Amino acid sequence: MYNIIERYIKNLSKDQINNFALKNNVNLSGLELDFLYVFIKKNYKEVLANPEILNLERYKTKFSEENFIKIKKIFNEYLTKYRAYL
Repeated sequence: MYNIIERYIKNLSKDQINNFALKNNVNLSGLELDFLYVFIKKNYKEVLANPEILNLERYKTKFSEENFIKIKKIFNEYLTKYRAYL
């Protein structure tokens, strides 16, 4: 499973992140999108190895208040849904 995720992340584009956000009613600014893209590319291995280490509150200032609340909710929903596969 890890190899599938790794290949997906390596090919992940900003457009894919933005489309996912829009489908989840999150309208990212250019800066928010840039931050998410770089963060995912740099940190996915650590987060996959131990999702509990990700403290989203540390990145609260990188997003609007509305977007941060939505992103946190989405992250928690997906973590609950897919934790067993990590």
